Amino acid sequence: MKRFVTYTRVSTREQSKSGLGLEAQQRDIDLYLEKHAGQPYEVISSFCDVESGRRDDRPELTKAINLAKETDATLLVAKLDRLSRKVSFISNLMEDKKLAFKVAMFPYASEFELHIYAALAQQERKFIADRTKAALAAAKARGIKLGGARPEAAVRHEAVKQQADGFAGRVIDQILDYRQSGKSYSFIAAQFNALGVTTAQGGKWHGRTVWNYEKRLSH
Repeated sequence: MKRFVTYTRVSTREQSKSGLGLEAQQRDIDLYLEKHAGQPYEVISSFCDVESGRRDDRPELTKAINLAKETDATLLVAKLDRLSRKVSFISNLMEDKKLAFKVAMFPYASEFELHIYAALAQQERKFIADRTKAALAAAKARGIKLGGARPEAAVRHEAVKQQADGFAGRVIDQILDYRQSGKSYSFIAAQFNALGVTTAQGGKWHGRTVWNYEKRLSH
């Protein structure tokens, strides 16, 4: 019987109390177990941290890793960034010959592919942070006072909007090709999800999401 240890993580206590993020992670884990685990299987334990992904010393993750290694179980997470936002941490896990782990969002990914995904995600986060800092500096140079929350929030909102626009530009060709062949928005969303393509925010696609990306570039 194949054994799994599942691990989830949320960043704030508010999220843990409301269930935001946890429900989505559990759905992805359940879907993996249903479609890709093979039969029979057993989830021997589940762990959850309320910590930032920047921290590597998360107590529940440590417990999950140790238990998986002690019981020869596979550590299962919904998304790669639930383990860590650092490529170095992911690499160390991959080098541990006593530990096997799987990512529900990428059920067929090899360790090499997961390493690439982690590196690209880290680069994207750094780019977004650098761009936000540049936008704040430009706003300050124009005389916008950033001491209050509203001006800074507006600048950050614009940075996020630019990120979404850029991502839309990268997927718009596929969307238009599907639409020209008569495919529905729901069909396109299902195709993107099946291929493991996430939205600019790292989430799953829905019909309305595809519609929003298409319309963003039509104005």
